[in-house]
Amino acid sequence: MLIDWFTVCAQALNFLILVWLMKHFLYKPVLAAINAREKLIAGELADAAAKKAEAQKDRDEFAHKNQEFDQQRTALLSKATDEAKAERQRLLDEAAKAADALSNKRQESLRTDAHNLILAISRRTQQEVFAIARKTLIDLAGVTLEARMSEAFISRLREINGNAKDSLGQALKTASSPAIIRSTFSLADDQRASIQKAINETFSADIHLRFEMAPDLISGIELSANGEKVAWSIEEYLSSLEEGVEALLKKEATPRNKTDSKPDPAPKAKAA
Repeated sequence: MLIDWFTVCAQALNFLILVWLMKHFLYKPVLAAINAREKLIAGELADAAAKKAEAQKDRDEFAHKNQEFDQQRTALLSKATDEAKAERQRLLDEAAKAADALSNKRQESLRTDAHNLILAISRRTQQEVFAIARKTLIDLAGVTLEARMSEAFISRLREINGNAKDSLGQALKTASSPAIIRSTFSLADDQRASIQKAINETFSADIHLRFEMAPDLISGIELSANGEKVAWSIEEYLSSLEEGVEALLKKEATPRNKTDSKPDPAPKAKAA
């Protein structure tokens, strides 16, 4: 078979031209489009990765802020709880102090009322004792209460002895001013003379006296000189009575126990 080299060369040339035309007008634009598409996809992927990273960063930041918020909330709640406990304790302490103050005030008021009651009873008792004593002495002995008190003071004066007598005698004898006789009532002249005589005889000296009235002295007579003194009054009897009344009031003010409310058992009959 004979080869037509002209045809072969023409076909080869046509093929080369076709390849060049395809490469120039088809392959390059396709490659360019593919490259552009790849770059676009790569850009989108990079943008998606960046957005994903940013979203992860935002999520981490949100989680961190949420954790900080929880910590702050816990701290604030703990602080509020502590402050509430402290305020509650402060209010309880103030209430306890107020209750104690009120209780102390009430107790003080009760003590004051009891003291005033005791004073009133004492004054009333004193008045009644004086009135009864005066009436009794006048009815039975024909003497006044003042005269009987003068006699009691002179008797007390003559009874002192020992160191008490020596100290009082030394004070009376060395006093730069007259000794003082204080009495609740005004002494009559004969009573003053009797007291003066008893003092002179008791201490074997001429003692100068000054007589004064002392309303604060509870129905008695008192001799004093340079801090030494001797006296007689019914104050000691009233003090004893006052202590008894005070004890009675305290007993009445004390709440009774349950056993106190039970009636006393009937006394047993003694054997004949």
